[in-house]
Amino acid sequence: MTRTIRVGALVVIAALVAVACSSDDSDDDATPTSDAATTTTAPEPEVLRVLVTNDDGVEAEGIDAVVEALRALEAVEVTVVGPAENQSGTSDNTTAGEVATSETTTASGYPAIAVAGFPADSVVHALDVVLDELPHVVVSGSNEGQNIGPLVDVSGTVGAARTAARRGIPALAVSQALGEPVQFEVSAELVVEWIEEHRAELLARDPEAAVTTITNLNVPSCPTPEVRGVVEVPVATDFDDHDPFTVDCSSTLEDPADDVEAVVSGYAAFSEVDAA
Repeated sequence: MTRTIRVGALVVIAALVAVACSSDDSDDDATPTSDAATTTTAPEPEVLRVLVTNDDGVEAEGIDAVVEALRALEAVEVTVVGPAENQSGTSDNTTAGEVATSETTTASGYPAIAVAGFPADSVVHALDVVLDELPHVVVSGSNEGQNIGPLVDVSGTVGAARTAARRGIPALAVSQALGEPVQFEVSAELVVEWIEEHRAELLARDPEAAVTTITNLNVPSCPTPEVRGVVEVPVATDFDDHDPFTVDCSSTLEDPADDVEAVVSGYAAFSEVDAA
């Protein structure tokens, strides 16, 4: 009797072990299936379309720095259309009738369209002829030389941005202040930061909504080459005894009142400018 009980006990134990092993095997087999069922693919980010132009000419160093910086961003589509030659100081002038165009490249070899006309002509040609879809934003620059205070209204860089705004496209005008050397990489970096900061709202905005202002960015060329800071200030109505072309990056001035005072004191300045 005793032996029978022992044998029966062994049979029961063996059965329990088999059931446990079977359960473990079943769990192991089920795990990959469960993981596979819950795996999802992240959606691709929406592409931000950027039109880049300038007034120094499509093959200039400043526009090249901006284009190369933007190309390094994820999900950004860059189109370059600019004047065939330097058109500084031409404001928002346009050419009556058609303008001649040609295919070319930026200084780094990126495809571009050269327009035999003003900066504003380049924007009009891009919007009306070149692009199948309107851009989410226009970047004009980076210009060689500051466009601050009274210089804003004569600037072809600003004129191109204003032309875009009047057509309902948000725009950023960018200028790198004169220096030895002119440090376009600094303004290009700030362009990238501005695009990343405003990307969501640029993609989400109503394309039918009016654009009444453009953003004007001016960046000093400091020896370090870091600027003293970045400020948002109004456009100065005059130079107020400042030399707008002399920048003192060692200045100790705090809280500049306007774009002239900011740039000559070593600050990068963002200002809102009427599109009209």
